Amino acid sequence: MRTREQILKKVRELEIKSKKLATELFSGEYHSAFKGKGMSFKEVREYAPGDDVRFIDWNVSARIGHPYSKIFEEERELTVMMLIDISSSELFGTSYGRKRDLAAELAAVLAFSAVANADKVGAIFFSDKIELYVPPKKGRQQALFIVREMLGLTPGSKGTNIGAAIRFFSNATKQGCIAFLLSDFLDKNYEDALRVAGKKHDVIGIRLYDRMDKELPNAGLIQLMDAETDATQWVDSGNAYVRRKYEEAFFQRTAYCAEVFKKANSDLLHLKTGDDYINVLRRFFKSRVKGGIK
Repeated sequence: MRTREQILKKVRELEIKSKKLATELFSGEYHSAFKGKGMSFKEVREYAPGDDVRFIDWNVSARIGHPYSKIFEEERELTVMMLIDISSSELFGTSYGRKRDLAAELAAVLAFSAVANADKVGAIFFSDKIELYVPPKKGRQQALFIVREMLGLTPGSKGTNIGAAIRFFSNATKQGCIAFLLSDFLDKNYEDALRVAGKKHDVIGIRLYDRMDKELPNAGLIQLMDAETDATQWVDSGNAYVRRKYEEAFFQRTAYCAEVFKKANSDLLHLKTGDDYINVLRRFFKSRVKGGIK
């Protein structure tokens, strides 16, 4: 458990790092990757060849004696919601840190990217229940609050219920928004909830995992414990068959998760602790701009 002083120090470190990344790396890509709510009227100017005749302002044109066109601009204000898994399995990590530490950095970068673009940002922290709901607001203080809670919030439960978190999000968020779902996705039966959310919101899943979620070391007889149920099991990691079955289970979860997001017409990114998440996010944002991803 971090002390208050340690949390505030880490918040400050993440703010400096994230604001720099949001300003220098993401502002253009982020701004272009997501569409606004619609079009709003900007001004009237004299009609020019090529203007859409549907947008001619006939009242102004009749008054002045020349055709004038209405000019519209995209409404850029967005709402960004982050659904952040803080169940006990997120505390797992090896040489490159815990999955929750990676989630904290991602949440900070996304929050300050939203702030830099004058968008609202909010968060839902969940385990197998909703631990904390932060309604979306604008501004630096909102981003700092989310980061502080990400670092210091102790969940009241160990388990994971992604479906419940998505349903809470759908009920709490009436207008369409951008939703980032950060989790290791060690759960099932969230297909229906995601499909419903995906019809209204732009949902992007970010699957976080550690290298030891994928592969066991060849270390002989070891005891494994489920962080969410406390169940333990002795495993012979020196057995090649055991290691292969462990890896197969990881890829089965990967395939399940990918299929669920595909059916919901939503995007899914995969990030391993130690990965360069900056480049992963940049490639994703640029792909959205090019139309390569929804």
